[in-house]
Amino acid sequence: MSELHKFLFDGIPVRGMVVRLTDAWTEILQRRRADDAASTWPWPVMEMMGEMAAAGALMQANIKFNGALIMQIFGEGPVKVAVAEVQPDLSLRVTAKVVGEVAADAHLQELVNVNGRGRCAITLDPKDKLPGQQAYQGVVPLNASHGHERPRLADVLEHYMRQSEQLDTRLVLAANESVAAGLLIQRLPAEGEGNIGGQKMELEEQLEHFNRIATLAGSLSGDELLSLDVETILRRLFWQEKLLRFDAMTPRFACTCSRERVAGMIRGLGQEEAGSILAERGEIDVSCDFCGVHYRFDSVDSAQLFMAAGDRPPGSSTMQ
Repeated sequence: MSELHKFLFDGIPVRGMVVRLTDAWTEILQRRRADDAASTWPWPVMEMMGEMAAAGALMQANIKFNGALIMQIFGEGPVKVAVAEVQPDLSLRVTAKVVGEVAADAHLQELVNVNGRGRCAITLDPKDKLPGQQAYQGVVPLNASHGHERPRLADVLEHYMRQSEQLDTRLVLAANESVAAGLLIQRLPAEGEGNIGGQKMELEEQLEHFNRIATLAGSLSGDELLSLDVETILRRLFWQEKLLRFDAMTPRFACTCSRERVAGMIRGLGQEEAGSILAERGEIDVSCDFCGVHYRFDSVDSAQLFMAAGDRPPGSSTMQ
């Protein structure tokens, strides 16, 4: 079962989380294979999407926000757009649009940042919006390499969190065909941080603690993150630290698509366009990019949609 564990370092203003997506991740992959074998992601894309899913779960669990956290990566390359969406209860879904060939050894740069103009956008979309309230969005480039030869998703998201939350963060991500996992370490803001004088030495000491723990976290390899259980990971990395543990959380796959939402989309097309699709194909078939569920509307279904909306059904005529 998928699991996410939060913990604090006793006496040190540093917090951490580790997530292992197992059944949630394999269900996402199985749904893609079941929908269409051709839609199965190439290995590099699958790895990136697993890392996005794990990172999204960590970032959602790291904030107190009643709404969806949506991570989008877009740019130039065979992956035109990749999306991970995580709800407050840690239900999650991911999808990607892939066009063209993907090299077997492709990295983030080759997948979506070929010309250096790729971006990562993090959107916080409130569940119950107040009048006039807009979703918050932060955007960072995909060029943050932090000393690595090629930019990694973890580097990009560390840069985002330093920029948006102004907190030092260390992130380790990995994914394969059965597990998507991540480890997040973050320095908590010091009391009175930003003041001068007596606070300076305290902040420097806290930074030393964070850097020490972040170095330990950074020593965790992707293979270890994928193969070891949570207890073993924490014991190996932080055996000299006293950890304050919280109850485990259970991320899961869930999709927010529905027949009602698709019906609203068809109404948005207008009766003329809907009628044209029906005339050509005999039905309107809409497949969810996230879960692969098909929603089919025949001429009777479509007529009911537009009649309910106060319009004439597609293909109908007005009696004079």
